[in-house]
Amino acid sequence: MSPSAQRIDVHQHVVPDFYRVELAKAGIAEAGGRALPDWSSQSALELMNLLGTTTSILSVSTPGSSFLGNPGEAADLARRLNDHSASLSADHPGSFGFFATLPMPDADASAAEATRALDDLHADGVTLLANNQGSYLGSDGQDRLWHTLNDRGAVVFVHPAELPAPPVDGIPPFAADFLLDTTRAAYLLVRNGIPRRYPHIRFILSHAGGFVPYSSHRMAVTIANDTARSPLDVLDDFRSFYFDTALSSSPAALPTLLAFARPGHVLFGSDWPFAPTPAAQYFANGLDGNVDPGMLKAVNRANAETLFPRLTAVPPLPAPSLPAPVRLRQAAQRTAARLVFKLLQPGTD
Repeated sequence: MSPSAQRIDVHQHVVPDFYRVELAKAGIAEAGGRALPDWSSQSALELMNLLGTTTSILSVSTPGSSFLGNPGEAADLARRLNDHSASLSADHPGSFGFFATLPMPDADASAAEATRALDDLHADGVTLLANNQGSYLGSDGQDRLWHTLNDRGAVVFVHPAELPAPPVDGIPPFAADFLLDTTRAAYLLVRNGIPRRYPHIRFILSHAGGFVPYSSHRMAVTIANDTARSPLDVLDDFRSFYFDTALSSSPAALPTLLAFARPGHVLFGSDWPFAPTPAAQYFANGLDGNVDPGMLKAVNRANAETLFPRLTAVPPLPAPSLPAPVRLRQAAQRTAARLVFKLLQPGTD
């Protein structure tokens, strides 16, 4: 992967210290079966330099603020998280943007916080978990939020949460359940007509949309049967989504995603720090080595610039000047990551 790739990462997480404390008070020490990772702005910038990323749009991963049973406390935590992310963006202009956290499943409070975050804090969009306390996106009672987001032409980053069911022993939720969670949300959004009723909202589905590209035709036929709509119209709604490449740019998954997504609708994502640095490198290598240069440039940057026009107004910042030992270490890391990626590909027999 080239350190001059100038990627825009739409799937990078922030884990503020005060948020970690609030989670610990609730007895939460992991997300999706993975321990909460360490995070700092400096470590984020170092990872970005390693991957050739110039701008990362930060988001809070599951459980967001929905783990707080008191709606007022959840709304207050969402505000604190958004103020913190806005400060990070202001302190590192050009390097960080953010998707605002909303206190779902309270759609009215979420609409109010979306208005504040988008209008006053200049968030790049909002994060919505696929389900909050078992309530999925696309369910009844969310119209006020959709109206608010549609009026602003907002970008909605859809991130999975743990399924509203017990996990299966031996299967960490992030490994398989997260993909189903995103797919469930996408299904309900399309089934209940949200993309058509609110056409100015741009939805980004994490992790290449879960199972959406692979199972899109099967789901389209089911929804068409259920709603008397044309399967082609349903497929068109699924293809209206944007998709990030986080943990998904393998030789098996990437061709399916690129074959299904509309041109311009695939964006680079790393999922760092929940995806540790070696994993972020592994899948970045999968993208670098499996698409042509024009497509790579589009996925790395151009598609995101179209979705976030503010990023075209400011040229990418030059990579920071690093000490020679750091440059040598990162060069060795890139070489090792490329070798590991090649070694782990299946044979052709």
